[in-house]
Amino acid sequence: MVEMAKVDAAIVIGGDSGFQRLFVGPDIASYDDIRGKTVLVDATNTAYAFFLYAMLKQNGLNKDDYVVKPVGATALRLAGLKDKAGVAAMLNPPFSMLGERAGLKDFGTATKALGPIQATGGFVLRSWASANSDTLVRYLQAYIDGVRWARDPANRAEAIALYVERLKLAEDIAAMCYEAVANPDSGIAKDGAFDIEGFRNVLSLRTQFQGGEALSPEKYIDLSYYRQALTGL
Repeated sequence: MVEMAKVDAAIVIGGDSGFQRLFVGPDIASYDDIRGKTVLVDATNTAYAFFLYAMLKQNGLNKDDYVVKPVGATALRLAGLKDKAGVAAMLNPPFSMLGERAGLKDFGTATKALGPIQATGGFVLRSWASANSDTLVRYLQAYIDGVRWARDPANRAEAIALYVERLKLAEDIAAMCYEAVANPDSGIAKDGAFDIEGFRNVLSLRTQFQGGEALSPEKYIDLSYYRQALTGL
Protein backbone atom coordinates (compact mmCIF):
# COMPACT_ATOMS: atom_id res chain seq x y z
CA MET A 1 0.00 0.00 0.00
CA VAL A 2 2.68 2.47 1.00
CA GLU A 3 5.30 1.75 -1.65
CA MET A 4 3.16 0.83 -4.65
CA ALA A 5 -0.23 2.51 -4.14
CA LYS A 6 1.36 5.48 -2.31
CA VAL A 7 -1.21 5.30 0.49
CA ASP A 8 -0.14 7.00 3.74
CA ALA A 9 -1.00 4.12 6.06
CA ALA A 10 0.65 2.86 9.24
CA ILE A 11 0.55 -0.35 11.27
CA VAL A 12 -0.69 0.39 14.79
CA ILE A 13 -0.86 -3.01 16.51
CA GLY A 14 0.54 -6.52 16.13
CA GLY A 15 -1.26 -9.82 16.33
CA ASP A 16 0.40 -13.14 15.62
CA SER A 17 2.82 -15.05 13.42
CA GLY A 18 0.12 -16.29 11.04
CA PHE A 19 0.46 -19.91 12.21
CA GLN A 20 1.58 -20.86 8.71
CA ARG A 21 2.59 -24.47 7.99
CA LEU A 22 3.75 -25.97 4.72
CA PHE A 23 1.47 -28.80 3.64
CA VAL A 24 2.04 -31.10 0.69
CA GLY A 25 0.04 -33.77 -1.10
CA PRO A 26 0.09 -37.39 0.10
CA ASP A 27 2.35 -38.40 -2.81
CA ILE A 28 5.12 -35.94 -1.87
CA ALA A 29 7.82 -37.60 0.21
CA SER A 30 10.53 -34.93 0.02
CA TYR A 31 11.13 -31.38 -1.14
CA ASP A 32 12.72 -32.69 -4.31
CA ASP A 33 9.38 -34.31 -5.20
CA ILE A 34 7.97 -30.77 -5.60
CA ARG A 35 10.40 -30.01 -8.43
CA GLY A 36 8.60 -29.38 -11.73
CA LYS A 37 5.17 -29.38 -10.08
CA THR A 38 2.62 -26.68 -9.13
CA VAL A 39 2.48 -24.93 -5.75
CA LEU A 40 -0.55 -22.95 -4.60
CA VAL A 41 -0.52 -19.42 -3.12
CA ASP A 42 -3.14 -16.82 -2.27
CA ALA A 43 -1.43 -14.25 -4.53
CA THR A 44 2.10 -14.36 -5.89
CA ASN A 45 3.42 -11.35 -3.93
CA THR A 46 1.98 -11.74 -0.43
CA ALA A 47 4.04 -12.54 2.66
CA TYR A 48 2.54 -16.03 2.96
CA ALA A 49 3.64 -16.77 -0.59
CA PHE A 50 7.13 -15.56 0.32
CA PHE A 51 7.16 -17.99 3.25
CA LEU A 52 6.53 -20.82 0.79
CA TYR A 53 9.22 -19.66 -1.63
CA ALA A 54 11.72 -19.26 1.21
CA MET A 55 11.05 -22.71 2.68
CA LEU A 56 11.41 -24.27 -0.76
CA LYS A 57 14.64 -22.33 -1.38
CA GLN A 58 16.05 -23.51 1.94
CA ASN A 59 15.58 -27.02 0.65
CA GLY A 60 17.16 -26.61 -2.76
CA LEU A 61 14.27 -25.35 -4.90
CA ASN A 62 14.48 -21.98 -6.68
CA LYS A 63 11.52 -20.13 -8.18
CA ASP A 64 12.14 -21.59 -11.65
CA ASP A 65 12.04 -25.14 -10.26
CA TYR A 66 8.25 -25.13 -9.81
CA VAL A 67 5.07 -23.46 -11.11
CA VAL A 68 3.29 -20.91 -8.89
CA LYS A 69 -0.51 -20.84 -9.14
CA PRO A 70 -2.48 -18.12 -7.29
CA VAL A 71 -5.83 -19.49 -6.10
CA GLY A 72 -6.92 -17.20 -3.26
CA ALA A 73 -7.85 -17.74 0.36
CA THR A 74 -6.67 -20.58 2.59
CA ALA A 75 -9.83 -22.64 2.10
CA LEU A 76 -9.19 -22.58 -1.65
CA ARG A 77 -5.56 -23.62 -1.19
CA LEU A 78 -6.68 -26.56 0.94
CA ALA A 79 -9.26 -27.54 -1.69
CA GLY A 80 -6.59 -27.29 -4.38
CA LEU A 81 -4.28 -29.64 -2.49
CA LYS A 82 -7.08 -32.14 -1.97
CA ASP A 83 -8.08 -31.92 -5.65
CA LYS A 84 -4.42 -32.21 -6.75
CA ALA A 85 -4.44 -28.83 -8.48
CA GLY A 86 -1.12 -28.32 -6.72
CA VAL A 87 1.24 -30.27 -4.49
CA ALA A 88 2.23 -27.70 -1.84
CA ALA A 89 0.70 -24.70 -0.05
CA MET A 90 0.84 -22.75 3.21
CA LEU A 91 -2.09 -23.45 5.55
CA ASN A 92 -3.08 -22.19 8.98
CA PRO A 93 -5.82 -23.17 11.49
CA PRO A 94 -8.38 -24.57 11.06
CA PHE A 95 -7.35 -25.54 7.53
CA SER A 96 -4.04 -27.06 8.65
CA MET A 97 -5.94 -29.39 11.01
CA LEU A 98 -8.46 -30.23 8.29
CA GLY A 99 -5.64 -30.88 5.83
CA GLU A 100 -3.94 -33.31 8.16
CA ARG A 101 -7.25 -35.13 8.64
CA ALA A 102 -7.56 -35.36 4.85
CA GLY A 103 -4.21 -37.14 4.56
CA LEU A 104 -2.01 -34.21 3.57
CA LYS A 105 1.53 -34.09 4.96
CA ASP A 106 2.84 -31.40 7.30
CA PHE A 107 6.34 -30.20 6.35
CA GLY A 108 6.59 -27.86 9.35
CA THR A 109 6.04 -24.27 10.42
CA ALA A 110 7.26 -21.11 8.75
CA THR A 111 8.56 -19.76 12.07
CA LYS A 112 10.73 -22.82 12.67
CA ALA A 113 12.18 -22.55 9.18
CA LEU A 114 12.47 -18.78 8.86
CA GLY A 115 12.60 -17.35 12.39
CA PRO A 116 10.24 -14.78 13.95
CA ILE A 117 7.38 -13.54 11.77
CA GLN A 118 5.02 -10.61 12.19
CA ALA A 119 1.93 -11.60 10.21
CA THR A 120 -1.50 -10.26 11.16
CA GLY A 121 -1.85 -6.76 12.58
CA GLY A 122 -3.96 -3.64 12.41
CA PHE A 123 -3.30 -0.65 10.17
CA VAL A 124 -4.98 2.69 9.48
CA LEU A 125 -4.64 5.78 7.35
CA ARG A 126 -2.34 8.13 9.24
CA SER A 127 -4.69 11.06 8.50
CA TRP A 128 -7.66 9.14 9.96
CA ALA A 129 -5.67 8.17 13.05
CA SER A 130 -4.65 11.77 13.67
CA ALA A 131 -8.22 13.02 13.34
CA ASN A 132 -9.74 10.17 15.39
CA SER A 133 -7.06 9.37 17.94
CA ASP A 134 -9.47 8.89 20.85
CA THR A 135 -11.58 6.41 18.86
CA LEU A 136 -8.47 4.54 17.74
CA VAL A 137 -7.03 4.30 21.27
CA ARG A 138 -10.34 3.00 22.64
CA TYR A 139 -10.59 0.47 19.81
CA LEU A 140 -7.07 -0.76 20.55
CA GLN A 141 -7.94 -1.07 24.23
CA ALA A 142 -10.96 -3.19 23.36
CA TYR A 143 -8.81 -5.34 21.08
CA ILE A 144 -6.17 -5.82 23.78
CA ASP A 145 -8.91 -6.78 26.23
CA GLY A 146 -10.11 -9.36 23.71
CA VAL A 147 -6.60 -10.78 23.32
CA ARG A 148 -6.27 -11.06 27.10
CA TRP A 149 -9.59 -12.88 27.27
CA ALA A 150 -8.59 -15.28 24.49
CA ARG A 151 -5.25 -16.14 26.13
CA ASP A 152 -6.79 -16.75 29.57
CA PRO A 153 -7.13 -20.53 30.19
CA ALA A 154 -10.23 -19.81 32.28
CA ASN A 155 -12.07 -18.97 29.04
CA ARG A 156 -11.06 -22.11 27.13
CA ALA A 157 -14.47 -23.78 27.04
CA GLU A 158 -16.27 -20.58 26.06
CA ALA A 159 -13.71 -19.81 23.35
CA ILE A 160 -14.02 -23.30 21.86
CA ALA A 161 -17.80 -22.95 21.90
CA LEU A 162 -17.46 -19.68 19.96
CA TYR A 163 -15.31 -21.44 17.35
CA VAL A 164 -17.95 -24.14 16.98
CA GLU A 165 -20.78 -21.60 16.70
CA ARG A 166 -19.17 -18.89 14.56
CA LEU A 167 -16.76 -20.88 12.39
CA LYS A 168 -18.94 -24.02 12.15
CA LEU A 169 -16.09 -26.26 13.26
CA ALA A 170 -16.33 -29.71 14.79
CA GLU A 171 -15.60 -29.48 18.49
CA ASP A 172 -12.36 -31.45 18.32
CA ILE A 173 -11.02 -29.24 15.51
CA ALA A 174 -12.13 -26.15 17.44
CA ALA A 175 -10.23 -27.38 20.49
CA MET A 176 -7.08 -27.88 18.41
CA CYS A 177 -7.41 -24.37 17.00
CA TYR A 178 -7.77 -22.95 20.49
CA GLU A 179 -4.64 -24.72 21.71
CA ALA A 180 -2.69 -23.29 18.76
CA VAL A 181 -3.77 -19.66 19.12
CA ALA A 182 -3.83 -19.54 22.94
CA ASN A 183 -0.37 -21.07 23.34
CA PRO A 184 1.55 -18.55 25.50
CA ASP A 185 4.77 -19.10 23.54
CA SER A 186 3.64 -19.36 19.92
CA GLY A 187 0.01 -18.20 19.84
CA ILE A 188 -1.57 -14.75 19.74
CA ALA A 189 0.98 -12.20 20.91
CA LYS A 190 0.52 -11.01 24.48
CA ASP A 191 -1.55 -7.80 24.42
CA GLY A 192 -1.36 -7.83 20.61
CA ALA A 193 2.28 -6.74 20.76
CA PHE A 194 4.04 -5.89 17.50
CA ASP A 195 7.10 -8.04 16.73
CA ILE A 196 9.61 -5.64 15.16
CA GLU A 197 12.15 -8.38 14.43
CA GLY A 198 9.45 -10.53 12.88
CA PHE A 199 8.41 -7.59 10.71
CA ARG A 200 12.02 -6.94 9.71
CA ASN A 201 12.22 -10.59 8.65
CA VAL A 202 9.06 -10.30 6.52
CA LEU A 203 10.34 -7.13 4.84
CA SER A 204 13.63 -8.88 4.10
CA LEU A 205 11.72 -11.71 2.39
CA ARG A 206 9.79 -9.17 0.33
CA THR A 207 13.04 -7.61 -0.88
CA GLN A 208 14.53 -11.04 -1.55
CA PHE A 209 11.68 -12.18 -3.78
CA GLN A 210 10.41 -8.85 -5.16
CA GLY A 211 13.69 -7.03 -5.58
CA GLY A 212 14.39 -3.38 -4.81
CA GLU A 213 16.18 -1.72 -1.92
CA ALA A 214 16.03 -2.91 1.68
CA LEU A 215 12.91 -1.69 3.50
CA SER A 216 13.05 -0.03 6.92
CA PRO A 217 10.39 -1.25 9.41
CA GLU A 218 10.10 2.15 11.07
CA LYS A 219 8.68 3.68 7.90
CA TYR A 220 5.49 1.60 8.14
CA ILE A 221 4.60 1.62 11.83
CA ASP A 222 3.22 4.06 14.39
CA LEU A 223 2.86 2.41 17.79
CA SER A 224 2.16 5.62 19.70
CA TYR A 225 -1.59 4.90 19.81
CA TYR A 226 -0.91 1.36 21.01
CA ARG A 227 1.28 2.69 23.83
CA GLN A 228 -1.49 5.11 24.82
CA ALA A 229 -3.97 2.25 24.83
CA LEU A 230 -1.79 0.10 27.09
CA THR A 231 -1.16 2.98 29.48
CA GLY A 232 -4.90 3.59 29.82
CA LEU A 233 -5.82 -0.02 30.60
